[in-house]
Amino acid sequence: MADFIGAIDQGTTSTRFLVFDRSGQIVASSQKEHRQIYPQPGWVEHDPEEIWLRTREVISNAMEQGGLQPRDLAAIGITNQRETTVLWDRATGKPLYNALVWQDTRVDDYIPEFSRDGGLDRFREKTGLPLATYFSALKIRWLLDHMPGARLRAEAGEILFGTIDSFLLWHLTGLHLTDCTNASRTQLMNLKTLSWDPELLESFAIPAQILPEIRSSSEIYGTANMSAVKGVPIAGILGDQQAALVGQTCFEAGGAKNTYGTGCFLLMNTGHDIVQSRHGLLTTVAFKFKGEPAHYALEGSVAITGALVQWLRDNFGLIAKSSDIEPLAREVADNGGVYIVPAFSGLYAPYWKHNARGVIAGLTRYSNKSHLARAVLEAAAFQTREVVEAMEKDSGVPAGVLRTDGGMVENELLMQFQADILGRAVVRPAAKETTALGAAYAAGLATGFYSGLDDLRSQWRVDQTWEPRMDVDRREQMYSYWKKAVTRTFDWLPE
Repeated sequence: MADFIGAIDQGTTSTRFLVFDRSGQIVASSQKEHRQIYPQPGWVEHDPEEIWLRTREVISNAMEQGGLQPRDLAAIGITNQRETTVLWDRATGKPLYNALVWQDTRVDDYIPEFSRDGGLDRFREKTGLPLATYFSALKIRWLLDHMPGARLRAEAGEILFGTIDSFLLWHLTGLHLTDCTNASRTQLMNLKTLSWDPELLESFAIPAQILPEIRSSSEIYGTANMSAVKGVPIAGILGDQQAALVGQTCFEAGGAKNTYGTGCFLLMNTGHDIVQSRHGLLTTVAFKFKGEPAHYALEGSVAITGALVQWLRDNFGLIAKSSDIEPLAREVADNGGVYIVPAFSGLYAPYWKHNARGVIAGLTRYSNKSHLARAVLEAAAFQTREVVEAMEKDSGVPAGVLRTDGGMVENELLMQFQADILGRAVVRPAAKETTALGAAYAAGLATGFYSGLDDLRSQWRVDQTWEPRMDVDRREQMYSYWKKAVTRTFDWLPE
């Protein structure tokens, strides 16, 4: 019997393949970045063919590194950046255009048009989502409207749509499928029926024949056809934030986690109940295991957190590598009154202001690059507090200890400040790669590699806990300045 399980983790900036043993320990891994393409302000693209190439490379590298054969893997799970939109030729697999990344704001002009009849929450009851540049539907619409011949070819059944999971699965197996967590981020799926909604398709003018079939998050979809993993079942698909929820074993209502990656994403499992947010959160599918009803979640999505560190590195050259930000920020005792609100793609939760843009506030002659570095890290924590407060109001459940994961949780200055500004404990689990682990768990459940949820719960361990140390007056003063800075981003662009 196979002793290992694999996970493709296709993220916003890189693609990884990890191989886990039964205890959730990593036995092999490989990672490669892909280009971030910015054709003009607000536009963010990826080359889908480059992503597919990187996926093949990291799978081959990790299998070779671990001395593994296909027979050693019980299954492979896929987790992916969500909402990012690809159209490709059904016959050749060639993309019609670059992938439109979830951060891309080129569909801004559609928002007033679509919100004229019913406002920004026009589709919220069915989809759990407000009208925003974030989701896939308007990105599909843009591609159909702007790629020569695309709409005619779509109606003729010659092209296919997918989020990145679908694009990779199609290349790995020839199957055109997605899971309900990714489908719930397109703004085309009905949360109650877990199927594409005809009225939504009509509203967005999207032909049904381009859409993948919606399946559960944990079942055998098909087998891989690339040589390094030939014949291995592909048996789990979860959007990256839902995968982290599964990887953190938040299987019951009330379980919550916060992922600090390119953006910041706080999810709370609401069980089988579809809880509509009244405070700027999203309602989404948490996961659906085969033969069981779906679990839903409230989500607070923050567009820019880790990406702000990259911005400081790449656009300003203040640090050579992302990990340099912590020692630079530690050179000063506080932020020196500097606040950075990174509304580069507008503000997501809890504001949903697509025409906001980023600001740096509170600058004086005293301000230096260390204050900027500290403000960059603090921005992630302030945005998280806003989402936590909204989630408490929506759920009626006080947030307890915050479970964290993602690349930024290695930054201990950030983790301590997060505990300080929240006024509650922050916990980092022993397993750092919870997103990839969640995809592996889904695939393992589908193939019997794991016996059930208790098997997975038994693996969760705490690595470190940060308790709040900041006094209440200081905490609230800093938060009030943050709130003031946020208001300066509002309506920067005309409606």
